[in-house]
Amino acid sequence: MNWGTKIVLGMIAFMMFIVGMVVYMFHVHGRDALIEENYYEKGINYNSEYNAKVNVIDDNASPKITITKTQIIIQVKDSAKYDLVLMRPANSNDDVKLKGQTSGTANLILVDKTKMPKGMWFLNLKWHSSGKDYLFKNNITL
Repeated sequence: MNWGTKIVLGMIAFMMFIVGMVVYMFHVHGRDALIEENYYEKGINYNSEYNAKVNVIDDNASPKITITKTQIIIQVKDSAKYDLVLMRPANSNDDVKLKGQTSGTANLILVDKTKMPKGMWFLNLKWHSSGKDYLFKNNITL
């Protein structure tokens, strides 16, 4: 084998490495955890989100979050309809989205965490109660 053949084989190996990396990056990109899909629409409607955050502060309505071995228990101030999103930064396939009505007289939201991987999660809770919208965002660690 002469030096010309070695250079050509080296170039082919390098090109195959680059093509392999491109294929891998496109495969991973399908599972990446984008925070918002429609980022620009969210920016245009930011005033309603800001007002919902201010309502939480003004009405002293921050939810109480308790994490047990099997559940995440979120208690809000009054009975409400809610949208809960738990986003996993490491893998968007693990995200949990729940909608519903608070349960019981204690106004609880119960989330089963037995199938949720350990690590950091973004908690995004929107709820409507007493004619007002509320928004609470927080990071939790399971």
